[in-house]
Amino acid sequence: MNLLTVEQISKSYGELQLFSNISFGINKDQKIALIAKNGSGKTSILNIISGKDSTETGKVTNRKGITISFLEQEPDLNPNLTIEETIFASGNAILKVIANYDEAVKNPDDPDAYQTAFEAMDRLNAWDFETQYKQILFKLQLTDLKQKVSILSGGQKKRLALANALINKPDLLILDEPTNHLDLEMIEWLEAFFKKESITLFMVTHDRFFLERVCNEILELDNNQLYSYKGNYSYYLEKREARLEREAVEQHKSKLLFKKELDWMRRQPKARTTKSKSRIDDFFDIKAKAHQRRQEHEVQLELNMERLGSKIVEMHNISKAYDDLVMLSKFDYSFTKGERVGIIGKNGTGKSTFLNMLTGREPVDGGKIVIGDTVKFGYYTQKGIPEKEGQKVIDVIREFGDFIPLKKGRQISAQQLLERFLFDRKKQYDFVEKLSGGERKRLYLCTVLIQNPNFLILDEPTNDLDIVTLNVLESFLLDFPGCLIVVSHDRYFMDKIVDHLFVFKGAGIIEDFPGNYSDYRAYESSKVMEERQAKSTEKTEKTQWKENDSGKKLSYLEQKEYSRLEKEIQKLEEEKIALQSKFTDESLSGDAITQLSITLSEVEQKIDTKTERWFELSAIQEG
Repeated sequence: MNLLTVEQISKSYGELQLFSNISFGINKDQKIALIAKNGSGKTSILNIISGKDSTETGKVTNRKGITISFLEQEPDLNPNLTIEETIFASGNAILKVIANYDEAVKNPDDPDAYQTAFEAMDRLNAWDFETQYKQILFKLQLTDLKQKVSILSGGQKKRLALANALINKPDLLILDEPTNHLDLEMIEWLEAFFKKESITLFMVTHDRFFLERVCNEILELDNNQLYSYKGNYSYYLEKREARLEREAVEQHKSKLLFKKELDWMRRQPKARTTKSKSRIDDFFDIKAKAHQRRQEHEVQLELNMERLGSKIVEMHNISKAYDDLVMLSKFDYSFTKGERVGIIGKNGTGKSTFLNMLTGREPVDGGKIVIGDTVKFGYYTQKGIPEKEGQKVIDVIREFGDFIPLKKGRQISAQQLLERFLFDRKKQYDFVEKLSGGERKRLYLCTVLIQNPNFLILDEPTNDLDIVTLNVLESFLLDFPGCLIVVSHDRYFMDKIVDHLFVFKGAGIIEDFPGNYSDYRAYESSKVMEERQAKSTEKTEKTQWKENDSGKKLSYLEQKEYSRLEKEIQKLEEEKIALQSKFTDESLSGDAITQLSITLSEVEQKIDTKTERWFELSAIQEG
């Protein structure tokens, strides 16, 4: 069923033509991602189809009676309302019933009003709805419902707008970078939510794991041409590579970039379900795998930075707290040459504070940080660059340097660096104020890199960058020979770049894990599984000699089902991998691809259902 049709829409700003005469449709249950370079007009397309902006040509037609929600990068919320009032102000009929019921409970002197409200709750099944919306707010860490919107951070406002959109269950949900401002746990929850819920999505996102696991179609806008790929990110890479091979030689660089991306995707282990197969308990094995990943990369840009001495950065008994909120507690660490550290953890656990102390922007409460004499920090923060009126792109870079020295006396000029980061010679002489948000972030990255640091710190570098730019950045960082620290919620980026993790657990606890993000998630999932199995075994041993009738136990049939489920899940996982491999067959027709996608979706649904049932039975067995 078609929900929305886009016909021949165009948009330009002055002489700059973003796109012209593009057309596509959105059908029920499709989960579509729009991919394009920064500055191509992705956000403009979202604004037009959501009705926030108008098109210069053509039209957008909505199916009569459908509801559309649009999650913008910078949501427009009423600052005078509380979180709870913002949710209830959305106009949702069930939310109004819940609000009436809450009001009736507060006024026990009016039993008739209470009875009417209670019956309305029953009639619309609002009890379940209330549980679900409170769970969504909890998952997005919006627990203080009386908090005013005016005092929320930018990230909290984005999460509140996302919660509002999810709670109202629109027929079509349009999302602009939905994973920005979410921590890794929230992103994984959102993935699971979208897989479980019957909801139609149209989104712009740079999160490639999110693309892989959520989307079933990808639209690519490239040089004003719109290409459709009926599959997830892996399928898109396959078919894009085939398309580029058929096109002209000038696409050579772009083709190589995506070929490397595809090769890396193929080498990755398939994503595990929440029920991991076995615990990875050999940390040295994980470390060896991480080292092997780095060795597979062929260095193309041999940077000649100032040599790091034997002493780089030493952190001795570092402590930091804000009143009762402990960020670090007696943390010790000494960095070694060529270290590549990823930092993960929930919002508010001290990740940015750690970086600011490391670079001297914030004092430590206790302990000391010793910086080596030859260390030159390059620090990419989330703030970006200050804008100067009338300044051109090339002038911004040249304020910081004219070139980066390479080995054997060669060098890469400021112009060449900009070209590498997708600013062609014409674009280099554009005014900075004309750049899109993503292009400004890309320019800011270049200002950090042109200074040729030997210790590079990147705080959320992937926000607002398109996938092509992310490939360029990853390639540059894989060539980077110095020390590297990355804070990012982009799991794909982290997997590709870092060798080990600092996991910020909260309350000042930092765990050093010797692998990338996928290694860590597999390890954590396996550890949880082992703990469940250990508890199950312990309970069985305790009750072997004594019958306990007080608690609920698995029936005979449930015990058989429990033991059978693991084999069934394993078999379905194998079937899923076999189906995914079939997408590489270039002779497949469009209908065959569609049928294959449907079959794959059904298998994934069975895996989720059976895994959920396995955990239900496991919980009963444990007690």
